[in-house]
Amino acid sequence: MTSATGHETRIDADPALPTIRIVREFDAPQERVFRAWIEPELATQWLGPQDLDMKIDAWEGRTGGHYRYSMHREGQQVAAFYGSFHEVRPASRLVQTFTFEGVPDGVSLDTAVFEPAGEGRTRVTVLSVVDSLTARDAILASGMEHGVVEGYRKLDALLASS
Repeated sequence: MTSATGHETRIDADPALPTIRIVREFDAPQERVFRAWIEPELATQWLGPQDLDMKIDAWEGRTGGHYRYSMHREGQQVAAFYGSFHEVRPASRLVQTFTFEGVPDGVSLDTAVFEPAGEGRTRVTVLSVVDSLTARDAILASGMEHGVVEGYRKLDALLASS
């Protein structure tokens, strides 16, 4: 899907591997895009679909840290997520686990790489690895594409305003 900035969000799943790869460019330098990913006061402004609000219960954005947040619609919690930050390498790499509380056995290992894309832009590539093709297909069928695309559009707006 393409955003108002003209940047396409590519979501690919290799048919033979339990992975999801998301690639997107943003009109901001790596440091700003990375900060939006790791700083809780910025993450709450863009992470997730347009119709949900994010509430952070815990957030230690450092190597060895952890997080837990929930998503709310009209004041009601609709989902919660938690995980650990395994590696936080400023402006270049973020490795974390990600678990939807509704499926506690469905842990993914997510690696986000932040690279210059020319002219002050940043390309972010996120690779999520899960334990089975069935789990991967369930994530894809869950509507995650909608949440990712809308969240990235909100991130575009956040980056443009700061």
